[in-house]
Amino acid sequence: MFINVNYPSVLLIYTGGTIGMIENPETGALENFNFDQLQRQVPELKRFNYRIASYAFNPPIDSSDMEPAFWAKIVKIISYNYDYFDGFVILHGTDTMAYTASALSFMLENLAKPVILTGSQLPIGTLRTDGKENLITAIEIAAAKHADGTPVVPEVCIFFENELMRGNRTTKINAENFNAFRSFNYPALAKVGIHIRYNEQQIRQPDTTRPMKPHYLFDTNVVVLTLFPGIQESIVHSVLHVQGLKAVVLKTFGSGNAPQKEWLIRQLKEARDRGIVVVNITQCQSGAVEMGRYETGLQLLQAGVISGYDSTPECAVTKLMFLLGHGLTQQEIRERMNSNLAGEITKHYD
Repeated sequence: MFINVNYPSVLLIYTGGTIGMIENPETGALENFNFDQLQRQVPELKRFNYRIASYAFNPPIDSSDMEPAFWAKIVKIISYNYDYFDGFVILHGTDTMAYTASALSFMLENLAKPVILTGSQLPIGTLRTDGKENLITAIEIAAAKHADGTPVVPEVCIFFENELMRGNRTTKINAENFNAFRSFNYPALAKVGIHIRYNEQQIRQPDTTRPMKPHYLFDTNVVVLTLFPGIQESIVHSVLHVQGLKAVVLKTFGSGNAPQKEWLIRQLKEARDRGIVVVNITQCQSGAVEMGRYETGLQLLQAGVISGYDSTPECAVTKLMFLLGHGLTQQEIRERMNSNLAGEITKHYD
């Protein structure tokens, strides 16, 4: 059979999740369908003049069970097939999709091709599913090229409910509605209606002199500590003394503020002295940490806590695990957490 190599080519990677499920007519239970049946379930794909191949995790992974070993598997699949496809679409459960997108943005260093994650709130086999539209549009975006042949969106993104968002800027906000994801601190890279309108000024461009470099190492000795009124020293002490702990994502109030408690600052200073990296992010969905703005934030800065700027929680956690996995020193990790590695933070909040 003759294959026109000029056709756009997309590799679908099905990890699991609602989008890949159909209802068993006998039991009514949702079951993963065989991805070899994809074109029968989504006949609209035949209208694409694309070469579409698929790879399915066996068994599929519920997104609640997603972890770094599976991120590494995704990266290996992309790396192995990198030269053979124009873009990649990852079908993924929604619950941890933003974590996976954030992790992949760091693991696929100098990515020069689209990696689009999508999923659905309703199974693709149901009548009102949002899965078909999400899948079809994600494939179209993954295959989109400029007139000179370069990809339109050479970065890791999430496409959901008519918006294309940078993966490491995205968080899940809704378990009920179709607009499940939002990028609060960074504009959408594209909005989809009758046409797909790309926000080209906001799309990252790779260094064409360097190849894509895959990474696989992670260290998960990270914890998220959320402050709240009335939090006790014993709680903070127990968290900061977890055996093997190497980094903390500290979720503070407003623009990075914390209670003015002597014991809190002492606990954070002692953690820093033990080599633990503490990163400050806001509990607010929108906005950023500015620790020099108020005395309640300045005290954290003086205690050695570093700014997470406008990072999402998903991004802060995965970035720390990624940096810890590469055996960097505390100072090197602190410097890279304050660096914009993959478009994940906005530095004008300095």
